[in-house]
Amino acid sequence: MPEVIPSLARKTAFVLTASLALLTTACTGQSTSGATDDASKDTTINFWHAWSAPNEVKAVRSLVAGFEKAHPHIHVNVVGNMTDDKINQALRSGGGKAPDVISSFTTNNVGKFCSSGALVNLNPFFERSGIDPERTFPKPMNEYTRFEGNRCTVPLLGDAYGLYYNKTAFKKAGIANPPRTWSEFTADARKLTIAQGDGYEQLGFMPDYHGWESTTEHYFAQFSPTYFDENGKSNLARDPAFEKGFTLQKKLVDELGGFRKLERFRATLGDEWGPKHPFHTGQVAMQLDGEWRLGMAEEAKPEFEVGVAPLPVPDDQVAQYGKGYITGTIAGIAATSHKQNAAWELVKYMTTDTDAVVGFANGIHNVPSTLEALKSPKLKYDPRFKTFLDIAANPNSTTTPASVNGGVYLVTIQQFGYDYESGRVTDLKAGLKKTAAQIDTDIAQAK
Repeated sequence: MPEVIPSLARKTAFVLTASLALLTTACTGQSTSGATDDASKDTTINFWHAWSAPNEVKAVRSLVAGFEKAHPHIHVNVVGNMTDDKINQALRSGGGKAPDVISSFTTNNVGKFCSSGALVNLNPFFERSGIDPERTFPKPMNEYTRFEGNRCTVPLLGDAYGLYYNKTAFKKAGIANPPRTWSEFTADARKLTIAQGDGYEQLGFMPDYHGWESTTEHYFAQFSPTYFDENGKSNLARDPAFEKGFTLQKKLVDELGGFRKLERFRATLGDEWGPKHPFHTGQVAMQLDGEWRLGMAEEAKPEFEVGVAPLPVPDDQVAQYGKGYITGTIAGIAATSHKQNAAWELVKYMTTDTDAVVGFANGIHNVPSTLEALKSPKLKYDPRFKTFLDIAANPNSTTTPASVNGGVYLVTIQQFGYDYESGRVTDLKAGLKKTAAQIDTDIAQAK
């Protein structure tokens, strides 16, 4: 597979820092169909994005070049390596150098983008262009690009999570196929675990929530939870999917050696984004991860064959095997822009033109973000990468919903996960109720 420098590395590693306050003071006036510029006349628009690696920048340039060729009267000034806090400052100030079109890695901030009015509602633009988002984008991508009916962002490539497994280790352990259910997964993780002193020669799976991509939302996606009820209140203590998810993870922790033993081992392992990642080295036999891991694992030249499969599902949901967690990059139009019609032409091209989406996906090595692009014969990928294409297209795949305070509720749930897996909290039901109440309080204060 071609060299991969994962853009999602920055998304996943992004912990709510300055962007927690993103757009709290952004403009509140929101344009919908009131854009008045003439997109057929010669004009220049500004496009700000977050990609910075050489192959990523090259892919963005190719994408924009394709647009300018199709729209010779619209010129695009491209500015890369723009973080959300930089975009936020520009959206507040406006002006000639401010972005007309933005792209962000942070889907957790869609609720803030939409509720603050910093980005325009794109629904009127889609309607005017005769494009139905429901028929254009995979269901989870439709969900994470809107908030309370306001579609202020649109998918621009995606990311899907699945299971990586060491085929050599599987063969030695007598395991013929990747697990389809969590009970099979638990049994396989035990078989694949080889003790060494007070640690491990090989660990079947690192279940801890600090274990790189094994976050609460990535686990819970396989249980298809509903995070909020129709009134916007946290469902954490009411939807049994959450209790089942926490119980499954805690069982894995306990059966694979206990929290303290696992954490001691984890402290000795390599960096998530380096060649010494424990899956690359064979120290961990199964890994929950995104599509970018395939290229990184192959670059590390492992001494085993890398297998790829969907993550397991609960035993009573085996018919839904093949689903997974979906996230991705988003694009939108600044409410401060005086060239919103021209900006829409760029957004529409980048996110709905099948050949443009496919070409960009081939260049960035992410998952295409339209249903048609996912089926395109022009896609170039390692055959194992198709697992992620199928996960993205699976109607049972899920994402985490937008919230007015961004991803704060996910951080709160994750913190409870740390407390529960470590034994600091032992009453799961009571802990879920307390955590749900905290989420509701945080959201109420953010409104």
